[in-house]
Amino acid sequence: MALSRAEREQFLAEPHVAALAVDAGEEGRAPLTVPIWYQYEPGGDLWIMTGRDSRKGTSIARAGRFTLMVDRVSPTVRYVSVEGPVVATLPATREQLVEISSRYLPAEKVEGYVDFAWKAHGEQVVIHMRPQRWLSSDLGAV
Repeated sequence: MALSRAEREQFLAEPHVAALAVDAGEEGRAPLTVPIWYQYEPGGDLWIMTGRDSRKGTSIARAGRFTLMVDRVSPTVRYVSVEGPVVATLPATREQLVEISSRYLPAEKVEGYVDFAWKAHGEQVVIHMRPQRWLSSDLGAV
């Protein structure tokens, strides 16, 4: 059964690891699909952080849009997939890295991870996507 708008937005706002899919523009290859952290608040745009020159970053820049899919299997099988255009790509800030890391890591691990990632991951960008097309379902207790 499809989720209501409020249900799908609330589910997307939870800290799931998403599968990001984007057309990598490489003939004879399927879309690039990778796990990624993301940030979303109901009613707004969502954002991800990635390396400016990473395969993910350059593929999104070229395609101008991407898809995220999040799911769970307990207590019910549920998923939300959202696709839309890139509306902004901006240099990442350390504060954004803290924000997204705090969403996924235990509080005592955030500072150490942020210190490492800020130094080791190279130039990062934050890519904002406006959700345009949604697919969702809750299969109940299958």
